[in-house]
Amino acid sequence: MKLTLKIWRQKNAQDKGGIVEYPIDGIEPDMSFLEMLDVLNEGLINKGDEPVAFDHDCREGICGMCSLFINGEAHGPDRGVTTCQLHMRMFKDGDTIFIEPFRAKAFPVIKDLVVDRSSFDRIQHAGGFISVNTSGNTIDANTIPVPKADADKSFDAAACIGCGACVATCKNSSAMLFVSAKVSQYALLPQGKVEATDRVLNMVHQMDLEGFGNCTNTGACEIECPKGISLENIARMNREYLAASLKG
Repeated sequence: MKLTLKIWRQKNAQDKGGIVEYPIDGIEPDMSFLEMLDVLNEGLINKGDEPVAFDHDCREGICGMCSLFINGEAHGPDRGVTTCQLHMRMFKDGDTIFIEPFRAKAFPVIKDLVVDRSSFDRIQHAGGFISVNTSGNTIDANTIPVPKADADKSFDAAACIGCGACVATCKNSSAMLFVSAKVSQYALLPQGKVEATDRVLNMVHQMDLEGFGNCTNTGACEIECPKGISLENIARMNREYLAASLKG
């Protein structure tokens, strides 16, 4: 495959940045998108040019680090996959591909395609924990009955990998899907009830402090989410937040 790549290049957070065009040839359809970028970077290095910086780690669709905005879509044109699971067979010979970082006020660009998503970490630190004693006095999980429907919903919410596709896709750069998933995975289980009130209030407060926008229920976040996190979690978080606010 012969392709034209138009990639966002930005030296650092202070640099204005811009799109740079790179022709590339010899790309196999069965290559992953990141392997294609590896080929590009190998060529740039051989020519003495600066390689394109991009985030990646597991390359198995688990960590969510490989967050790229490809042709106007978070993680590219495929569904239910992260960028590292996207293959070049989704594109055609001769295509022009635009590759940009996830864009949001709360995700400042570090370099090229790499953004700082530590705002997600701070939101989780604000309330994503339970006070179960884990210092040798743990209770077997099976001694606490949990309805299967609740357990399934909790596991579905816990599937969120925090990649930020929901934020990049939302016109308001809202983090509601991410935060609601983290709230829901505990709210549905008895172990998470102890901090339920403080958790939702603190996490939503931190989300607002980080500069994320509000949800307008367009549903784009659920469509682009590689793990299919449901909008039902946002409704659950709103209920939890209202109940916590009334208690306060």
